[in-house]
Amino acid sequence: MEPVRVLVIEDSAFMRKMIVEILESDPRITVLGTARNGKEGFKKITQLSPDVVTLDVEMPIMDGMTTLEKIMQTNPLPVVMLASRTAKESSIMIQAISKGAVDFITKPSGSISLDIHEIREEIVEKVIIASKANLATHNLPKSIPTPHMDRKKYEDTIVAIGASTGGPRALQKILAGLPSNFPAPILIVQHMPANFTKSLAERLNSLSAISIKEATDGEKINQGVAYIAPGGFHMKVKHTNGSLFIQLTKVPENSIYRPSIDVLLDSVACLSHVNKLAIILTGMGRDGAKGIKNIKDKDSEAIILAESKESSIVYGMPKAARNTGYVSEIVHLHEISDRIISIVNRTRKV
Repeated sequence: MEPVRVLVIEDSAFMRKMIVEILESDPRITVLGTARNGKEGFKKITQLSPDVVTLDVEMPIMDGMTTLEKIMQTNPLPVVMLASRTAKESSIMIQAISKGAVDFITKPSGSISLDIHEIREEIVEKVIIASKANLATHNLPKSIPTPHMDRKKYEDTIVAIGASTGGPRALQKILAGLPSNFPAPILIVQHMPANFTKSLAERLNSLSAISIKEATDGEKINQGVAYIAPGGFHMKVKHTNGSLFIQLTKVPENSIYRPSIDVLLDSVACLSHVNKLAIILTGMGRDGAKGIKNIKDKDSEAIILAESKESSIVYGMPKAARNTGYVSEIVHLHEISDRIISIVNRTRKV
């Protein structure tokens, strides 16, 4: 396997040096060069043709967002953004993902992070994942879902969605396609740090007809509302006195991800007298595979959708879900909204 060739665009000389050292400490990566701002970086992209670009947000002359937009317009390639953990930059990161960035990395202690070595594994992993990203999904034709009989046993339906790398763009596409009178609640786990999930919810809410919010502990779940698990907390659903409520918890503490898709789906599996629709979207790893198996073991008529390889930015989680044998349909991203509407609206004929 050829090393992943990376260009580092960062205005701080110290941060450039540290990022280069971190990346080159892994034999799977080679750094082709560095740039001090977006203008210089864009020129080097043309000269060096890197596989992946790491791109800082705050830079002089040409900032990260402007550079990202220019890259995606003229020479699309995988970009991993770097930002501080501020509310302003978390909002910018969500916009960056929607504009084509594969992923982002939060600096642990501000724009100049002396402790950036503490997230070495995250930086390396995200660059490696980005190098494998599928950036051509928007040009692909729509797929035809596998025929499936949608039969509702109960009056109420709950929709659960899990996503990781590439998820914000997929969620935007799906949620923007749902009508304002959508007759079911939606519970969403997107692998993302604390603070960023709130920015994600706010952005998706501004682009969708349904209401979208970051979930809060103990709130009642209502139809036509999408609830996004806050970063750092697992989200569960519980049935109490005839209504559904959200429970946020840090247990189990040993999960690879928090929030975890499996934890959400395990709680959905325990619900009775409700139709269940679970959807696994783009992302690296296996989160969600165990959860969909649990759902189907307890409710054979539950419906499981997995995003197609053709439309997934990273075909890890959907592939793992498919390999369980419990997936009802493989669906292209462009078709998922319509498929959700069809499944939720169809009533059982007895």
